[in-house]
Amino acid sequence: MDASVDRIARPWGSRTPYGRDEPWPQRVDTYLDEGVDRAMVQRWVQTASILHSDGDAMDIAVMDERIVGVRGRAQDRVNRGRLGPKDLFGWQANASPDRLTRPLVRQDGRLVECDWATAMEHLVARSRELLEQRGPGSIGFYTSGQLFLEEYYTLAVLARAGIGTNHLDGNTRLCTSTAAEALKESFGCDGQPGSYDDIDHAEVIALFGHNLAETQPVQWMRVLDRLDGADPPRLVCVDPRPTQVARKAAVHLAPRLGTNLALLNALLHEIIRTDRVDHDYIAAHTVGFEELAARVKECTPEWAAGVCDVPAARIGEAAELLGTADRLLSTVLQGVYQSHQATAAAVQINNLHLIRGMLGRPGAGVLQMNGQPTAQNTRECGADGDLPGFRNWQNDGHDADLAKVWNVEPTTIPHYAPPTHAMQMFRYAEQGSLRMLWISGTNPAVSLPELSRIRSILSQERLFVVVQDLFLTETAQLADVVLPAATWGEKTGSFTNADRTVHLPEKAVEPPGEARPDLDIFLDYAARMDFRDKDGGPLVPWRDAESAFEAWKRCSAGRPCDYTGITYDKLRGRSGIQWPCNEQAPDGTQRLYTDGISWAHPDTCETYGKDLVTGATDDVVEYRSLNPDGKAMIKAAAYLPPHEAPDEEHPFQLTTGRTIYHFHTRTKTARAPQLNAAAPDVWVEASVTDAAALGLDEGDLVEVTTPRGAIRGRLRVTDIRPGLLFVPFHYGYWDTKAGHAPDGDTPGRAANETTVTDWDPVSKQPLFKTAAAALRLVERADGHSAPAPTTTASAPSRADAAPATTGGTSALATHTSDADPEEDAR
Repeated sequence: MDASVDRIARPWGSRTPYGRDEPWPQRVDTYLDEGVDRAMVQRWVQTASILHSDGDAMDIAVMDERIVGVRGRAQDRVNRGRLGPKDLFGWQANASPDRLTRPLVRQDGRLVECDWATAMEHLVARSRELLEQRGPGSIGFYTSGQLFLEEYYTLAVLARAGIGTNHLDGNTRLCTSTAAEALKESFGCDGQPGSYDDIDHAEVIALFGHNLAETQPVQWMRVLDRLDGADPPRLVCVDPRPTQVARKAAVHLAPRLGTNLALLNALLHEIIRTDRVDHDYIAAHTVGFEELAARVKECTPEWAAGVCDVPAARIGEAAELLGTADRLLSTVLQGVYQSHQATAAAVQINNLHLIRGMLGRPGAGVLQMNGQPTAQNTRECGADGDLPGFRNWQNDGHDADLAKVWNVEPTTIPHYAPPTHAMQMFRYAEQGSLRMLWISGTNPAVSLPELSRIRSILSQERLFVVVQDLFLTETAQLADVVLPAATWGEKTGSFTNADRTVHLPEKAVEPPGEARPDLDIFLDYAARMDFRDKDGGPLVPWRDAESAFEAWKRCSAGRPCDYTGITYDKLRGRSGIQWPCNEQAPDGTQRLYTDGISWAHPDTCETYGKDLVTGATDDVVEYRSLNPDGKAMIKAAAYLPPHEAPDEEHPFQLTTGRTIYHFHTRTKTARAPQLNAAAPDVWVEASVTDAAALGLDEGDLVEVTTPRGAIRGRLRVTDIRPGLLFVPFHYGYWDTKAGHAPDGDTPGRAANETTVTDWDPVSKQPLFKTAAAALRLVERADGHSAPAPTTTASAPSRADAAPATTGGTSALATHTSDADPEEDAR
């Protein structure tokens, strides 16, 4: 039956309950443009979402060579037909009238249109000049978590072996580098151990700093359906905000910012004290347990209560659930990754599973989640500060193997030092050694910390900035060359979601004007630069997405992320495939580490590890002495206070985050009417207690100030923990549609005006959740309420404080539970 649901008012839709160990029922969600019905759709084109890291499979509806809607793919393992609000409505941005359609170059201080040959010649001339005068270290590449695998791999080859630069990273540094580093520290290699299917089997699901309901809404639907079914899981939520997850949790812990490691050490203390550990698993598959036990011996719940401002009894309740579950699934995201001692904390969550033997079985796993749709591919392909195929830059054998794949000399590929992370790249640009920065598919003038500094860096006359994007973003407005890119639905390529599931989004319509796929742009650059292998042949010999994918398969062969069993034909018309997929696992691999630890041996591991406190890099001798047999590593770390603490002038802590209705800096979602109307502008959240103490109320215009800068927004009074302020990070310094910035003396609305230039010593991920802040009234509400949604974690503490968030008839989507629409997808 079909049912229409307002998917703004009810972002997770209707329920399809199911019991533990049962298959998740299908529910196909469909949204078509006004005036279009299914009979009018001329073809459906297979794809998957790139507006979060779920990888929700869907079909694009095409009529008269334009996109007119989407529907979920019922047979897909990831979503079983369901779509979130961004999936349903975000495609409308493709047809936005302000899409970039021709290249731009800066002349006399202004960006002016030109043809592709002019723009690329400008770019190539500058590249050659810098290579001749300053060498490969003068050129850097900063890419995205939203391109396709084939594009990242091509970029990695031309940057590492063509230019020969060590400066290549992605904005995945901001969202997923801690996930990768934590997996490497524990298991010797990147690669998600668990599977989304573990939600179907878990007895306890623990969510650490992970607002699953808003960041990965389809998997939250899966949890909600289990909660409504037989033998529901119990949830443990660690989050300082009253998220939907927190509201459903059996135990909700809301710690003071920057104290995650203290809390986790206390949970481990209790589990070890009560001997709820799997000694046989520890002996067979791990090293380092004794160090952990000694480290957390004094980390009692009472001690942690004083550090974290969480009741000791509540910590004990959480430890009881975590320690007694017969199947435990843990998920982790930005509340850990973007906070103080990020990697050390994420590793302790791995430790929790290692000491309990909770890996490799249905319902027993850990998901160190990604924040972006294709973040996994930047990591696999070497576009995020690693070498392709999870190779170890310190291992000469790995370097030689990669050089063989690319048919270059090993010395061609820079491996004299760790690949440069994004924050260091911007520092090099600030200092002047990096003179060209090519930015593709990301908007650092909104997303990086301390934006006044970032704007200053990007505005330097000596820095040649290239921006490859869909719109004239805040970053593009500072560029010397702007290249118009095609996007999802306008190009073909593969990508991999957070649980290693590979999908093949196919081209449905032509891009607007002269916009080109990112792959075509990179291939054009490689050809114009005439990059050659050691035999004089083209360094990048592939010419389209499928041949690039086949080249990547050769690079991945025999590595943990082995794609050799996957083809484009195999990905068409079926569910996604989880890597590794090869002769031994022709249908893919649901879970890693089902029979011990696979990739931690000193000869095969991706890294030799780092000190969890200082970030100092270990070498092979140290690693081999600790872990000669390649077992999982249980690594302990002591809690240290955050670098910036509240004081008399800045008495609050400030955290930033997301809402379900927007993605990153809103370059797409602000152009989808339903999504933009649901959360049209920035807001500031404060607790009932703090608002009362300052005489503030719902809708008041307030100013948040930190030592870096200030922003203004309407106040939303919520049940957030006292002493904490929350600001969503999606909103740019100004509304780019307005075409101008506010007066320079007036605070803007970008959360990152206030955040600090600081990063985790291990993963180098910026710390967006550690600022000390002040809050003051600017003007009274005068009938205004905050533009924050009422359906999510930003719900007001008083239900009548603000109008309910709804989408009306324009947000109605259908739910079909008794039909399979796959038969006419093509």
